[in-house]
Amino acid sequence: MDILETVQLTKRFGERTVVKGVDLTVQRGEIFGFLGRNGAGKSTFINMLTGILLPSSGTIRMFGGEGSLDDWKRRIGVLPDYSTFYDSLSAAEHLRYFASIKGVRMTDQECARILASVELEEHASRKAKTFSFGMKKKLGIAQALVGDPELLFLDEPTSGVDVESSLHIQELLRSLHQQGKTIFMTSHNLHEVEKICSRIAIMKDGKIGSLGSLGELQAAHQTWRNVSVRHSAFALDSQPTLVAFVQSLGRNVQWEAGRFSLQVDEDQKIASLVRALVQARVDVYGVSVDEPSLEKIFLEEEATV
Repeated sequence: MDILETVQLTKRFGERTVVKGVDLTVQRGEIFGFLGRNGAGKSTFINMLTGILLPSSGTIRMFGGEGSLDDWKRRIGVLPDYSTFYDSLSAAEHLRYFASIKGVRMTDQECARILASVELEEHASRKAKTFSFGMKKKLGIAQALVGDPELLFLDEPTSGVDVESSLHIQELLRSLHQQGKTIFMTSHNLHEVEKICSRIAIMKDGKIGSLGSLGELQAAHQTWRNVSVRHSAFALDSQPTLVAFVQSLGRNVQWEAGRFSLQVDEDQKIASLVRALVQARVDVYGVSVDEPSLEKIFLEEEATV
Protein backbone atom coordinates (compact mmCIF):
# COMPACT_ATOMS: atom_id res chain seq x y z
CA MET A 1 0.00 0.00 0.00
CA ASP A 2 1.30 3.46 -0.92
CA ILE A 3 1.78 5.89 1.97
CA LEU A 4 2.96 8.71 -0.30
CA GLU A 5 2.25 9.57 -3.93
CA THR A 6 3.12 12.55 -6.08
CA VAL A 7 1.59 13.19 -9.50
CA GLN A 8 3.37 15.61 -11.86
CA LEU A 9 4.70 17.54 -8.86
CA THR A 10 6.33 20.77 -10.05
CA LYS A 11 7.94 23.77 -8.38
CA ARG A 12 8.95 26.95 -10.16
CA PHE A 13 10.78 29.97 -8.78
CA GLY A 14 10.16 32.73 -11.30
CA GLU A 15 11.43 31.54 -14.66
CA ARG A 16 13.39 28.63 -13.15
CA THR A 17 11.75 25.22 -12.73
CA VAL A 18 13.47 23.29 -9.93
CA VAL A 19 11.20 20.22 -9.70
CA LYS A 20 9.83 19.08 -13.04
CA GLY A 21 6.66 16.98 -13.04
CA VAL A 22 7.77 14.20 -10.67
CA ASP A 23 5.62 11.06 -10.37
CA LEU A 24 6.67 9.02 -7.35
CA THR A 25 5.17 6.50 -4.94
CA VAL A 26 6.56 5.37 -1.57
CA GLN A 27 5.20 2.17 -0.07
CA ARG A 28 4.14 1.89 3.54
CA GLY A 29 6.88 0.41 5.74
CA GLU A 30 9.89 0.86 3.46
CA ILE A 31 13.12 2.78 3.85
CA PHE A 32 13.26 4.92 0.72
CA GLY A 33 16.57 6.50 -0.30
CA PHE A 34 16.37 9.76 -2.23
CA LEU A 35 19.66 10.73 -3.89
CA GLY A 36 20.99 13.51 -6.07
CA ARG A 37 23.83 15.99 -6.19
CA ASN A 38 23.51 19.42 -4.59
CA GLY A 39 21.14 21.52 -6.70
CA ALA A 40 19.28 18.54 -8.14
CA GLY A 41 16.01 19.60 -6.47
CA LYS A 42 15.93 17.14 -3.55
CA SER A 43 15.39 19.64 -0.75
CA THR A 44 12.75 21.55 -2.74
CA PHE A 45 10.92 18.29 -3.40
CA ILE A 46 11.00 17.30 0.29
CA ASN A 47 9.94 20.80 1.36
CA MET A 48 6.81 20.42 -0.77
CA LEU A 49 6.07 17.01 0.73
CA THR A 50 6.38 18.37 4.27
CA GLY A 51 4.30 21.50 3.66
CA ILE A 52 7.15 24.01 3.87
CA LEU A 53 6.68 24.97 0.20
CA LEU A 54 3.53 24.97 -1.89
CA PRO A 55 3.77 23.22 -5.27
CA SER A 56 3.43 25.29 -8.43
CA SER A 57 1.38 22.43 -9.87
CA GLY A 58 0.78 18.73 -9.38
CA THR A 59 -0.66 16.64 -6.56
CA ILE A 60 0.59 15.17 -3.26
CA ARG A 61 -1.31 12.35 -1.56
CA MET A 62 -0.37 10.92 1.84
CA PHE A 63 -1.88 8.12 3.90
CA GLY A 64 -4.19 7.09 1.07
CA GLY A 65 -5.46 10.65 0.66
CA GLU A 66 -7.21 10.61 4.01
CA GLY A 67 -7.14 13.64 6.31
CA SER A 68 -6.16 17.28 5.81
CA LEU A 69 -2.71 18.83 5.50
CA ASP A 70 -2.80 19.68 9.24
CA ASP A 71 -3.62 16.04 9.99
CA TRP A 72 -0.74 14.88 7.80
CA LYS A 73 1.67 17.14 9.67
CA ARG A 74 0.77 15.43 12.95
CA ARG A 75 1.45 12.02 11.39
CA ILE A 76 4.90 12.82 9.98
CA GLY A 77 8.28 13.65 11.50
CA VAL A 78 10.86 15.83 9.78
CA LEU A 79 14.62 16.25 10.10
CA PRO A 80 15.34 19.20 7.75
CA ASP A 81 18.60 19.80 5.94
CA TYR A 82 19.30 22.38 8.62
CA SER A 83 18.29 22.27 12.29
CA THR A 84 18.12 25.41 14.41
CA PHE A 85 17.73 25.15 18.17
CA TYR A 86 17.29 27.63 21.01
CA ASP A 87 20.55 28.08 22.90
CA SER A 88 18.82 28.51 26.25
CA LEU A 89 16.65 25.36 26.04
CA SER A 90 17.81 21.91 27.10
CA ALA A 91 17.37 18.79 24.97
CA ALA A 92 14.32 17.70 26.99
CA GLU A 93 12.80 21.18 26.85
CA HIS A 94 13.18 21.18 23.08
CA LEU A 95 11.22 17.94 22.77
CA ARG A 96 8.43 19.25 24.99
CA TYR A 97 8.35 22.46 22.96
CA PHE A 98 8.10 20.58 19.65
CA ALA A 99 5.39 18.36 21.15
CA SER A 100 3.33 21.43 22.09
CA ILE A 101 3.69 22.84 18.56
CA LYS A 102 2.66 19.51 17.08
CA GLY A 103 -0.28 19.25 19.46
CA VAL A 104 0.72 15.94 21.03
CA ARG A 105 1.19 14.92 24.66
CA MET A 106 4.77 14.31 25.83
CA THR A 107 5.29 12.41 29.09
CA ASP A 108 8.61 12.40 30.96
CA GLN A 109 8.96 8.69 30.14
CA GLU A 110 8.41 9.29 26.42
CA CYS A 111 10.86 12.17 26.41
CA ALA A 112 13.51 10.00 28.09
CA ARG A 113 12.84 7.13 25.69
CA ILE A 114 13.29 9.31 22.60
CA LEU A 115 16.49 10.90 23.91
CA ALA A 116 17.86 7.44 24.80
CA SER A 117 17.16 6.22 21.27
CA VAL A 118 19.57 8.86 19.91
CA GLU A 119 22.10 8.52 22.76
CA LEU A 120 21.22 11.86 24.39
CA GLU A 121 19.52 10.62 27.55
CA GLU A 122 22.50 11.64 29.71
CA HIS A 123 22.39 15.12 28.17
CA ALA A 124 18.67 15.75 28.66
CA SER A 125 19.28 18.75 30.92
CA ARG A 126 22.14 20.30 28.94
CA LYS A 127 21.41 23.47 27.02
CA ALA A 128 21.61 23.25 23.24
CA LYS A 129 24.29 25.97 23.05
CA THR A 130 26.76 23.49 24.59
CA PHE A 131 26.03 20.78 21.99
CA SER A 132 28.45 19.81 19.24
CA PHE A 133 27.24 19.63 15.64
CA GLY A 134 26.84 15.85 15.92
CA MET A 135 24.79 16.17 19.11
CA LYS A 136 22.53 18.73 17.45
CA LYS A 137 22.04 16.28 14.57
CA LYS A 138 20.91 13.66 17.08
CA LEU A 139 18.57 16.17 18.72
CA GLY A 140 17.15 16.91 15.27
CA ILE A 141 16.36 13.21 14.81
CA ALA A 142 14.85 13.12 18.30
CA GLN A 143 12.47 15.99 17.52
CA ALA A 144 11.44 14.17 14.32
CA LEU A 145 10.33 11.23 16.50
CA VAL A 146 8.03 13.35 18.69
CA GLY A 147 4.43 12.16 18.48
CA ASP A 148 5.32 8.67 17.21
CA PRO A 149 4.98 9.59 13.51
CA GLU A 150 4.09 7.03 10.84
CA LEU A 151 6.22 8.64 8.14
CA LEU A 152 9.68 10.15 8.69
CA PHE A 153 11.46 12.55 6.34
CA LEU A 154 15.15 12.57 7.25
CA ASP A 155 17.56 14.82 5.36
CA GLU A 156 21.14 13.57 5.87
CA PRO A 157 20.51 11.85 9.23
CA THR A 158 24.15 10.81 9.77
CA SER A 159 26.09 13.73 8.29
CA GLY A 160 28.51 15.34 10.73
CA VAL A 161 28.45 12.55 13.33
CA ASP A 162 31.29 10.20 14.21
CA VAL A 163 31.46 6.64 12.88
CA GLU A 164 30.12 5.02 16.06
CA SER A 165 27.15 7.42 16.21
CA SER A 166 26.50 6.90 12.50
CA LEU A 167 26.27 3.14 13.01
CA HIS A 168 23.96 3.69 15.99
CA ILE A 169 21.66 5.90 13.90
CA GLN A 170 21.59 3.27 11.16
CA GLU A 171 20.52 0.69 13.74
CA LEU A 172 17.87 3.11 14.99
CA LEU A 173 16.50 3.47 11.46
CA ARG A 174 16.36 -0.32 11.09
CA SER A 175 14.54 -0.55 14.43
CA LEU A 176 12.01 2.09 13.36
CA HIS A 177 11.54 0.19 10.11
CA GLN A 178 10.87 -3.02 12.03
CA GLN A 179 8.23 -1.14 14.03
CA GLY A 180 6.42 -0.47 10.74
CA LYS A 181 7.45 3.13 10.20
CA THR A 182 8.13 4.46 6.72
CA ILE A 183 11.39 6.38 6.27
CA PHE A 184 12.11 8.75 3.39
CA MET A 185 15.75 9.77 3.64
CA THR A 186 18.46 11.58 1.73
CA SER A 187 22.14 10.88 2.23
CA HIS A 188 25.48 11.54 0.58
CA ASN A 189 26.76 8.36 2.24
CA LEU A 190 26.00 5.96 -0.61
CA HIS A 191 27.36 2.94 1.29
CA GLU A 192 24.83 3.70 4.03
CA VAL A 193 22.00 3.86 1.49
CA GLU A 194 23.14 0.54 -0.01
CA LYS A 195 22.93 -1.11 3.41
CA ILE A 196 19.58 0.09 4.71
CA CYS A 197 17.32 1.31 1.89
CA SER A 198 14.78 -1.01 0.27
CA ARG A 199 14.32 1.26 -2.77
CA ILE A 200 16.31 4.16 -4.14
CA ALA A 201 15.52 7.11 -6.42
CA ILE A 202 18.16 9.28 -8.05
CA MET A 203 17.09 12.83 -8.91
CA LYS A 204 18.86 14.77 -11.61
CA ASP A 205 17.97 18.23 -12.84
CA GLY A 206 14.58 18.17 -11.14
CA LYS A 207 13.51 14.77 -12.48
CA ILE A 208 13.77 11.15 -11.31
CA GLY A 209 16.48 9.51 -13.41
CA SER A 210 16.59 6.02 -11.87
CA LEU A 211 14.27 4.25 -9.45
CA GLY A 212 14.19 0.76 -7.96
CA SER A 213 15.82 -1.61 -5.51
CA LEU A 214 19.61 -1.81 -5.47
CA GLY A 215 19.41 -5.06 -7.44
CA GLU A 216 17.16 -3.47 -10.05
CA LEU A 217 19.48 -0.47 -10.40
CA GLN A 218 22.50 -2.77 -10.71
CA ALA A 219 20.80 -4.80 -13.43
CA ALA A 220 19.86 -1.65 -15.33
CA HIS A 221 23.36 -0.16 -15.14
CA GLN A 222 25.51 -3.16 -15.96
CA THR A 223 25.20 -5.40 -18.98
CA TRP A 224 28.41 -7.34 -18.31
CA ARG A 225 29.21 -8.88 -14.93
CA ASN A 226 32.73 -9.80 -13.83
CA VAL A 227 32.76 -13.38 -12.50
CA SER A 228 35.72 -15.00 -10.72
CA VAL A 229 35.80 -18.72 -9.86
CA ARG A 230 38.24 -20.60 -7.57
CA HIS A 231 38.29 -24.34 -8.25
CA SER A 232 40.15 -27.63 -8.02
CA ALA A 233 42.17 -28.96 -10.96
CA PHE A 234 40.31 -30.04 -14.09
CA ALA A 235 40.59 -33.73 -15.01
CA LEU A 236 42.70 -34.18 -18.14
CA ASP A 237 39.88 -35.83 -20.11
CA SER A 238 37.38 -33.03 -19.36
CA GLN A 239 39.73 -30.04 -19.53
CA PRO A 240 39.34 -29.22 -23.28
CA THR A 241 35.55 -29.42 -23.06
CA LEU A 242 35.36 -27.27 -19.92
CA VAL A 243 37.75 -24.66 -21.29
CA ALA A 244 35.73 -24.39 -24.50
CA PHE A 245 32.47 -24.15 -22.53
CA VAL A 246 33.79 -21.37 -20.28
CA GLN A 247 35.03 -19.43 -23.29
CA SER A 248 31.65 -19.79 -24.99
CA LEU A 249 29.81 -18.20 -22.04
CA GLY A 250 31.36 -14.75 -22.13
CA ARG A 251 34.33 -12.60 -22.95
CA ASN A 252 37.74 -11.58 -21.56
CA VAL A 253 38.43 -15.03 -20.10
CA GLN A 254 41.55 -15.06 -17.90
CA TRP A 255 43.16 -18.30 -16.62
CA GLU A 256 45.37 -18.69 -13.55
CA ALA A 257 46.37 -21.66 -11.41
CA GLY A 258 43.25 -22.79 -9.59
CA ARG A 259 41.07 -19.91 -10.78
CA PHE A 260 39.65 -18.19 -13.83
CA SER A 261 37.61 -15.06 -14.51
CA LEU A 262 35.37 -13.86 -17.30
CA GLN A 263 32.60 -11.41 -18.11
CA VAL A 264 29.04 -12.61 -18.73
CA ASP A 265 25.93 -10.70 -19.75
CA GLU A 266 23.29 -12.87 -18.03
CA ASP A 267 22.94 -14.22 -14.50
CA GLN A 268 21.73 -17.53 -15.93
CA LYS A 269 25.16 -18.10 -17.48
CA ILE A 270 26.71 -18.02 -13.99
CA ALA A 271 24.33 -20.79 -12.92
CA SER A 272 25.17 -22.81 -16.07
CA LEU A 273 28.88 -22.37 -15.38
CA VAL A 274 28.66 -23.67 -11.81
CA ARG A 275 26.43 -26.57 -12.88
CA ALA A 276 28.91 -27.63 -15.58
CA LEU A 277 31.84 -27.60 -13.16
CA VAL A 278 29.95 -29.68 -10.60
CA GLN A 279 28.88 -32.21 -13.25
CA ALA A 280 32.55 -32.51 -14.31
CA ARG A 281 33.43 -33.27 -10.66
CA VAL A 282 35.35 -30.02 -10.22
CA ASP A 283 35.24 -28.66 -6.68
CA VAL A 284 34.11 -25.03 -6.63
CA TYR A 285 35.76 -23.18 -3.73
CA GLY A 286 34.29 -19.76 -4.41
CA VAL A 287 32.37 -17.69 -6.94
CA SER A 288 32.41 -13.91 -6.79
CA VAL A 289 30.32 -11.62 -8.97
CA ASP A 290 31.34 -7.99 -9.25
CA GLU A 291 28.09 -6.00 -9.19
CA PRO A 292 28.20 -2.22 -9.71
CA SER A 293 28.17 -0.25 -6.47
CA LEU A 294 25.61 2.46 -5.82
CA GLU A 295 28.45 4.96 -6.14
CA LYS A 296 29.18 3.74 -9.67
CA ILE A 297 25.47 3.82 -10.57
CA PHE A 298 25.17 7.36 -9.16
CA LEU A 299 28.19 8.60 -11.11
CA GLU A 300 26.92 6.98 -14.33
CA GLU A 301 23.52 8.60 -13.80
CA GLU A 302 25.14 11.99 -13.29
CA ALA A 303 27.25 11.52 -16.45
CA THR A 304 24.25 10.90 -18.71
CA VAL A 305 22.95 13.80 -20.75
